[in-house]
Amino acid sequence: MSIFERYLSLWVGLAIIAGIALGQFLPGVFSGLAALEIAQVNLPVAVLIWAMVYPMMIAVDLGSLHRIAEQPKGLVVTLVVNWLIKPFTMAVLGVFFFKSVFAPWIPAADAEGYIAGLILLGAAPCTAMVFVWSQLTRGDANYTLAQVSVNDLVMVFAYAPIVALLLGVTDIPVPWGTLILSVLLYVVVPLAAGVLTRRYLLGGDGNTTRLDGFIARLKPASMVGLLATVVLLFGFQGNVILAQPLIIALIAVPLLIQSYGIFAIAYAAAWALRIPHRIAAPCAMIGTSNFFELAVAVAISLYGLSSPAALATVVGVLVEVPVMLSLVALANRTRTAFDDNAARNQKEKPAQ
Repeated sequence: MSIFERYLSLWVGLAIIAGIALGQFLPGVFSGLAALEIAQVNLPVAVLIWAMVYPMMIAVDLGSLHRIAEQPKGLVVTLVVNWLIKPFTMAVLGVFFFKSVFAPWIPAADAEGYIAGLILLGAAPCTAMVFVWSQLTRGDANYTLAQVSVNDLVMVFAYAPIVALLLGVTDIPVPWGTLILSVLLYVVVPLAAGVLTRRYLLGGDGNTTRLDGFIARLKPASMVGLLATVVLLFGFQGNVILAQPLIIALIAVPLLIQSYGIFAIAYAAAWALRIPHRIAAPCAMIGTSNFFELAVAVAISLYGLSSPAALATVVGVLVEVPVMLSLVALANRTRTAFDDNAARNQKEKPAQ
């Protein structure tokens, strides 16, 4: 993990401060940037999102999918948690807190926006940072790659319907056209570009030297894109935040409960199924972490740069890194117990 990734929350915090300050001192510049739209897609933000997402998609190896057969239970846990549990628990928490617990302090229209942002986060399982969490927990890198590849394929088809379903259930209007356009722009097209780029860089001999070097060179652009997006978003949100500084903490509450709760569910399921730690830890991390780049992009496309939904997705970035580092520490402390549990499963097999 690079020093940038380790202290990502610090850099995001500094970007937030910079965005709020610039928004106050240069309101005309931010108004001009907000006006650069085509079909409700903000062009500066679209470029920055692509800078974040494209390097991640190059790492997706569709040829690694056969690795799933080695430990199918790990994939089952990942898919069930990511697509049948996580989006729905996030929606329930969002509605509970913003329509009930926090309702006295938040206007109803803003509450709907925050719920929408949480739903967009909850329906987007992690694609990139999970490789970092896998490395820190000594996870099986190839199996993690296979899990991410499957998740990305599922996301292409499932993200828009799940988001639309949950927004509809919570009585939030669903702009179907913009939602589908966002998935095409920020998932399908980058994934296709990433697969083609990967195939070209690997060449006929499959040597990964050029591929690894290209990804390493692109990585700074991805991080710069993330921070620049945060600066833009908080530049537009500055007036709201300065008027209601408590809102950041309020948004963080359901996110924290969701993160620790989903990890507990996935990790407990892996324990019950006696999945080895090298598979179980990344398996739990994928569901806990979010593809916040996609959530931010879709929130901006659906509701605008200065919307409560966009703010909620960016708070997700701020919360995620310290939470995930605490879970990495927990996973590492339980490695021996997990492997002992999995070993018992191996010993019992001949007797079955």
